[in-house]
Amino acid sequence: MTRFDQNRRPLVIGIGGTTRAASSTERALGFALRGAEQAGARTRLFGGTFLHSLPHYAPESAQRTPEQTELIEAVRHADALIIATPGYHGGVSGLVKNALDTLEELRADERPYLDGRAVGCIVTAYGWQAAGSVLTSLRSIVHALRGWPTPFGAGINTLETKFESADSCSDQKVVEQLAMVGQQAAQFALAFRSLHSGGALAHEANEASDADQSRPRRILALAN
Repeated sequence: MTRFDQNRRPLVIGIGGTTRAASSTERALGFALRGAEQAGARTRLFGGTFLHSLPHYAPESAQRTPEQTELIEAVRHADALIIATPGYHGGVSGLVKNALDTLEELRADERPYLDGRAVGCIVTAYGWQAAGSVLTSLRSIVHALRGWPTPFGAGINTLETKFESADSCSDQKVVEQLAMVGQQAAQFALAFRSLHSGGALAHEANEASDADQSRPRRILALAN
């Protein structure tokens, strides 16, 4: 199965959460992943509990734990990602940053790091200032990993917005914003696949045309 197989729904990987079970960050990420599913994607979540199981990334070591390998392989086969982090002291949380550092293992891939992948960005923070500044920081990290941040990123002030459960949020506008993040990630993946599939078809058509044009010359050469 090729990376741009038209019969395969795009895979969107969600990375995010905190060490606290059922955190607002992880619940917000869940809403975004459901938005991606509504746009036709398959999804997979790497939440806070999983991220907490990852050791500190050590590039000088060749040994990788099963959890690190699982994350690396999932992102390697992903068509898009959604990253959700709490704002801690004006920056991305160490838990999420360590997961992104682990993706250094993709540096030698045909698509290095997050190349060719849309990345939706979500930040939860206890106030608007951190929500805005950390969202900018997260986008910069995505750029450094060669990903494409989606046009819309969600900054959520959890002082005002509450996630009472995995399926409920106190602000319907926030629900819509999170769904948009997921939808844009999935839609970009579909558009990127279509673009590359179209390029492959054009290449095949050109090769067929060249073969057709050379065939009469070969026939004449045989006749002579």
